[in-house]
Amino acid sequence: MRKLHAAVVLVLALTACGTAPPRPTFVTPSGGPSPTASTAATSPAPPRGPVVIPPGVTAGIAVFDRQTGSFVEQRNISMQFRSASLVKLLIALDYLWDRGPTYDMPTADRDRLTIMLRSSDDGAATYYWRGSGRGQIVLRMKDRLDLPDAGPPPASRPNAWGYTALSAGDLVRVYRYLLDEAPAPVRDFVLGKLRESTRCGTDDFDQSFGIPSAFDRPWAVKQGWSGFGDIPAKRCTGGYVRASFVEPGFARTAPDFVGEVLHTTGTVGADDRAIVAVLTVHKDGTSFAKATAALSTLVRSLPVPGATATETGTATTTAG
Repeated sequence: MRKLHAAVVLVLALTACGTAPPRPTFVTPSGGPSPTASTAATSPAPPRGPVVIPPGVTAGIAVFDRQTGSFVEQRNISMQFRSASLVKLLIALDYLWDRGPTYDMPTADRDRLTIMLRSSDDGAATYYWRGSGRGQIVLRMKDRLDLPDAGPPPASRPNAWGYTALSAGDLVRVYRYLLDEAPAPVRDFVLGKLRESTRCGTDDFDQSFGIPSAFDRPWAVKQGWSGFGDIPAKRCTGGYVRASFVEPGFARTAPDFVGEVLHTTGTVGADDRAIVAVLTVHKDGTSFAKATAALSTLVRSLPVPGATATETGTATTTAG
């Protein structure tokens, strides 16, 4: 993950281009339950306590209950954040979009997408970003999934996929598409890899903060972090994949900007009961350890239907 400026203004010329496949039909946030939500009797909402947003942290928060088809918590739901690695969800969906009905993938692509989704590999993301039109990926997925706050990186940073703009509300829409509208092979592949999220990313940062730290399985998560340097102060060890798919002509760049962002998103609970998206910006100079502790504290304070809090505050993730 790269040093990216938290205050960069994302100038979003968000007009869809080309002819996209038919757009999926979504239940609006205030509508009824999703088609695949549990048919069990509606459970009472979790107890409401104060949501803990640490000082100096700006947060966009969305917690959506698929059983009731409604939000149980939302703050700054339309605020745009630098996506960091959350854009990898859009990259994967864009790749898969026109591959039906079988959605077969060459082995090399399956391996790249797997490590990108499970272990947040940057090299794989850069490979598809440069090979599939850079910001056009975002514009296509914005139109296909009706993501009102999404936008490509500024024209001055066309290769910086982490500068993609996304909101907590956008992320809820992405997960609802995966759960309720995506073809079964797409849903099973993408969510299957997110359920196998490794403890460590391929850049040696520990990605078990937020949802994995706060709640027991079952969950499926995609994390994002940016601005903490190329090498973590404490290297994550155990349960990670070392391979990085960086190919000739697609080497990583190393911009050195300021600003720290940290995001946790995914589904929580049996039958993917809740969708949780928490996007945060921390004061410049905040350490990764301090930021992850703050984000995990915030997530533990959220009312998340169907979630079981961890006893130790740390999660056991699947080894890579």
